Amino acid sequence: MPFTIAHTITFEEEIKKSRFQAIAAVVENEQQVKAFLEQTKDTSTTHQCWAWKIGHHVRFNDDDEPSGTAGRPILATIEGNDLTNVIVMVNRWYGGIKLGTGGLVRAYGGCAGQCLLLAEKIELIEKKAIQFACLFNEWAIIQYELMQQQIEYQESYTENGVMIEARVQVQQIEPLRHKLQDLTRGREQVKIVEESVDD
Repeated sequence: MPFTIAHTITFEEEIKKSRFQAIAAVVENEQQVKAFLEQTKDTSTTHQCWAWKIGHHVRFNDDDEPSGTAGRPILATIEGNDLTNVIVMVNRWYGGIKLGTGGLVRAYGGCAGQCLLLAEKIELIEKKAIQFACLFNEWAIIQYELMQQQIEYQESYTENGVMIEARVQVQQIEPLRHKLQDLTRGREQVKIVEESVDD
């Protein structure tokens, strides 16, 4: 069962006069990754190395450290903790003593690992995006159902009725599908929207 972390967490340590700071945060898509990288951009650092994993998609960046000494060890700690939907950035402020490739791997992987040890892990409940429509006179019943199940949704009004887009837990899809079919006497269907993660 995959896990994610409950909220953003940071950890700092000094290794041979270099200061390392790890920041772990929850990300659900590439837009959130980009936003995180923009928010945490810090020109005072010597290196900002990171890795993220969302589902089966992974990326990492060594930010001018020797290849394989930073991003990959950070990713290894994410995967070693059975985490997904997580980004970990490790900032380094160089202190004048070279660590060597083995030292860098241990420093980046170790700092990321310590940070993730502090994080509260929560079981990841898979969600899917769905779409469906209903008539105006059916909307109040559907809206009540969505609120009862604490489903996030967005509605838009058309001349024929209401279009609803929602993110639901996988186990909520079938009951919602039955409810909609009963209410609309089979006229409307719940459509699952395939979400693409850019490769």
